[in-house]
Amino acid sequence: MPRKYLTILLASWLLSLAHTSFAQNQKLAVIELKAGMYRIEAELADTPAARQTGLMYRTFLPTNSGMLFVFEEKAIHCFWMRNTKLPLSIAFIDDDGRIVNIADMEPETQNNHCPRSSVRYALEMNQKWFAQRAISPGAVIQGLPKKQ
Repeated sequence: MPRKYLTILLASWLLSLAHTSFAQNQKLAVIELKAGMYRIEAELADTPAARQTGLMYRTFLPTNSGMLFVFEEKAIHCFWMRNTKLPLSIAFIDDDGRIVNIADMEPETQNNHCPRSSVRYALEMNQKWFAQRAISPGAVIQGLPKKQ
């Protein structure tokens, strides 16, 4: 293989490794949420950069941990799984903490997953986390940060 291709390949690999390391080591605030009797430790994705990266490149998510996406505006915020290695479920949550709908999302896909109505919050957990605990639309998530 010609030397310039090896250099390009190595540079691409190093860039990918750096991005993966950044994504897995980013330090986000963690808040405690409750879904019925279940306690959730949720990383807070409340900035454009944190929301854009989300759980990309992660290879592990502890059982009762997740990521809470907080948006400034209530709207139809859609999600996809590009560069996301873990199968996830996402709960779209209204201002009152009520789950509007839940969607299962497959790793490394670009299908859109959208709320059925405008929301300010979305909570990603390991796939089937909500179903295994009989948490469904209409359930309330407590501990959400207050809207600005």
